Amino acid sequence: MSQSTIIKNISIVNENTITIADIYMKDGYIQKIGTCDIPDAQIIDGTGKYVLPGIIDGQVHFREPGLTHKADLHSESRAAVAGGVTSFIDMPNTVPNVLNMAILNEKYKLAAEKSLANFGFFLGVNGDNLDEVIKTDTSELLAVSDDGLYFTKKGNLLADNPETMEKLFANCKSLIAIHSEKEAIIEANEEAYRKQYGDDVPVTCHPLIRSEQACYEATERAIALAQKHNARLHILHLSTAAETKLFRNDIPLSEKKITTEVSVHHLWFTDKDYSRLGTLIKWNPAIKTEQDAKGLLQALIDDHIDIVTTDHAPHTLEEKRKPYFQSMSGAPIVQFSLNIMIDFYQRGLISLNKLVEKMCHNPAVLYGMNKRGFIRQGYFADLVIVDLNGQTAVTRDTVLSKCGWSPLEGTIFKSKITHTFVNGHLVYHNGQFDESVKGKPLKRVKD
Repeated sequence: MSQSTIIKNISIVNENTITIADIYMKDGYIQKIGTCDIPDAQIIDGTGKYVLPGIIDGQVHFREPGLTHKADLHSESRAAVAGGVTSFIDMPNTVPNVLNMAILNEKYKLAAEKSLANFGFFLGVNGDNLDEVIKTDTSELLAVSDDGLYFTKKGNLLADNPETMEKLFANCKSLIAIHSEKEAIIEANEEAYRKQYGDDVPVTCHPLIRSEQACYEATERAIALAQKHNARLHILHLSTAAETKLFRNDIPLSEKKITTEVSVHHLWFTDKDYSRLGTLIKWNPAIKTEQDAKGLLQALIDDHIDIVTTDHAPHTLEEKRKPYFQSMSGAPIVQFSLNIMIDFYQRGLISLNKLVEKMCHNPAVLYGMNKRGFIRQGYFADLVIVDLNGQTAVTRDTVLSKCGWSPLEGTIFKSKITHTFVNGHLVYHNGQFDESVKGKPLKRVKD
């Protein structure tokens, strides 16, 4: 790649500082940060704008292969880069489920042909392939995960199978990322609400069915088993304030064996929004109370929570608008995750530096990504330019996810992503895409 670009006079948000300087990138990498005057380089005037490291989204469901009627690697990576996301990690609940290395490698091949962002994939693990996963050299994998596999078959959640989970923790040396809810509690709650309402259970009962207790007990047990075996555990999409107290904030992320994340919808929406949006905001784990949303944001700021993700999970409107028990869980949101977090900044609830730490620096550290997540000389030029005086309106026309809708419709954000660079390539600029260069695979650097 011979493209040579200088971003001039821009506010660089990086490693707990904001400084105004130039950034020179060439051949996919950041070559210099400072005063840059290079002949024949493309010049972008950054005056009055901010540049962040590209957002790294550690949990998405881009639906390919097998579920491409609602999303695919091209459409969702396109939505991602429009939102400043330059790297993503996709979950294993595609069709077929990613339960062996052959299927995992096939997904990497697909993404190399289609994805505009850098791409990584989790290897799925459940009771059926546990022994195979344990025998596999997982040292270069980003993680193994059970997330989403419970949609395929009951009993696939590791958090609900302590014997399976303990065997995995004792024998698997890679990071283990799990969906933490107790199915037994959820099923008992479902039965209680069916007795009250029959099959027509209101969606307002969703956070009571997939309750705080179901989340807390599962997370508490998983942490105890991980500590027993000194395993590397990551709890996905934390949804309750109570759970945040189970995680440490007294050591650096690089020293943590047990980590967690919050997805943006658990910060943005609360149970008050079910009456307005209904099943459109049905996610698992459920969106819960305003107290939970505030507690999750505070835990993000005080470092009990390590990273921000989206759990971007597109479904068609037809799939979402069914009655409660038939409605699919999940929604598209990757295009607007940075706008959401900037909105919190603009309300004085989080600093820009903390936002960048949780969306850029920490995902790279947590998943061992080489030369990503920071604005440093010699690092990949994954960058996003933001206009904090701009505007982004969420409408059916502006939503880029293949499913064609968003639970955020009608929201007007007071920020705008103007440029997204992936490996030094300007893939997105004010609504226009240059799809001539695809993203690169993400692999974990061996410890």
